[in-house]
Amino acid sequence: MSCEQATAQALRESGHRLTPQRLMILSVIRHSDVHVTASEIYDQVKASYPYIDVSTVYRTLGVLKQMRLVSETDMGGGEYRYEWINHLRHHHLICRGCDKVVLLDHKYWENIGAEIMGDYGFQPDIDHIALFGICHECLEHADDE
Repeated sequence: MSCEQATAQALRESGHRLTPQRLMILSVIRHSDVHVTASEIYDQVKASYPYIDVSTVYRTLGVLKQMRLVSETDMGGGEYRYEWINHLRHHHLICRGCDKVVLLDHKYWENIGAEIMGDYGFQPDIDHIALFGICHECLEHADDE
């Protein structure tokens, strides 16, 4: 079964209609090599289907987030970015000094989720997190000044 077929089946099983617009939105997110904004998704879908409305993109993103198929992350820049959630979860360290982005392995978050559940009885969605700070190079540069 292809990734699109599996996603279509998951949508149907959860009671959501499978429209051509939703399939195009899913395809853009699932096959993107980068984290995409809603406006980037809209632009890509509109290029092949000019009748799409931006509200359809936002509604579909809401459904996909609720189903935990897509993550929504604030990576700076003013717009949330979306990414397909797969079994290889990752996170980001983003430098406020030079804007460098470093991938952070999910292993750093695994215990935090369990600890929060144990302490508060709350299961956090730790799918995709961006941490902002200052990278080693920028810290060294600041020390030199």
